[in-house]
Amino acid sequence: MTSDLIQRTVRAIQPVDSLELQLILQQRLDNLTKPPGSLGRLEQLALRYGLARGTADFSLRRKSIYVFCADHGIAAEGVSAYPAAVTVQMVRNFVRGGAAINVICRQLGIETAIVDMGINGPVEAGTLDCKIALGARNWLHEPAMTADQAVQCVEAGIKLATEAARTADVLGVGEMGIGNSTTAAALFSAFSGIDPQLTVGPGTGVTGDVLVRKADVVRQALRLHAPEASDPLGVLAAVGGFDIGGICGFLLGAAARRVPVVMDGFITGAAALIAYALSPPLRDYLFFSHLSAESGHARMLEFLDVQPLLSLDMRLGEGTGAALGINLIETAVRIYTEMATFSEASVSRNSE
Repeated sequence: MTSDLIQRTVRAIQPVDSLELQLILQQRLDNLTKPPGSLGRLEQLALRYGLARGTADFSLRRKSIYVFCADHGIAAEGVSAYPAAVTVQMVRNFVRGGAAINVICRQLGIETAIVDMGINGPVEAGTLDCKIALGARNWLHEPAMTADQAVQCVEAGIKLATEAARTADVLGVGEMGIGNSTTAAALFSAFSGIDPQLTVGPGTGVTGDVLVRKADVVRQALRLHAPEASDPLGVLAAVGGFDIGGICGFLLGAAARRVPVVMDGFITGAAALIAYALSPPLRDYLFFSHLSAESGHARMLEFLDVQPLLSLDMRLGEGTGAALGINLIETAVRIYTEMATFSEASVSRNSE
């Protein structure tokens, strides 16, 4: 289950393995006016960014975050502390600039785009209309979407990234959709084989019996659909969501054009699971912004074999962690491009 567009995009993603470029980047970092390695992971970020872009002559000025929004039929099972209507209401808040992601992006000079992948309501003015349907179906009883819809939402993400990559130096992803932390847990369990008791978390703040119910819902659905990790789009169709599928395509499309993407938390990580399964070289183009307070996120990052940039006990979503991650990467890039070398500054080197 795939399409020509998805196949072409996957083929275009190349591993970042240029030893020559890595030596050039490292040489400049080591010649900046500081002891080698003294800026720690900031230097590693600059190196990774340059390798992803495929050049030692880069800058980071144009930055955007795309917030993918959709409803989830699984919300009908009472797995969230908030009613499904909040998805529509929060999208309206995003468009009006009143959400946390708007505040952080305004402060950091990051453009925001709000994407309607499948909200259960009319397309809100000011959003990008990529609506697949009025929300995914309740995957406790039936597949979340058809095979064609799974392809459509991934293709929509690819097309968005293709357009964004024409001008952006770095991209970020976020999401909004009541019920989507349960969907992300189902996807994580499907790909990893980890029991749902260890992949589900509080999401919007559920505890006690609701949290137990959430794990049981995931467990039942995985028995019903028996998705195979070797068929990533099949897993998406079985227990996924349109927002997560759109993010998956966005990651693929950006990587195919060598534009790094900064991930948010647990739910965008579930999209990375699908995208990784389609294209293992994708990992070279993704930066994971933070360790979410969502209990399954640490296991997800371990499964993906990645290290987050920050740990701030955040679990809001929306792309808030991604925005902070973009700021760190921009700092690293500015150090690389704007800091003087020893010779430029006429500063003596360590004599040892």
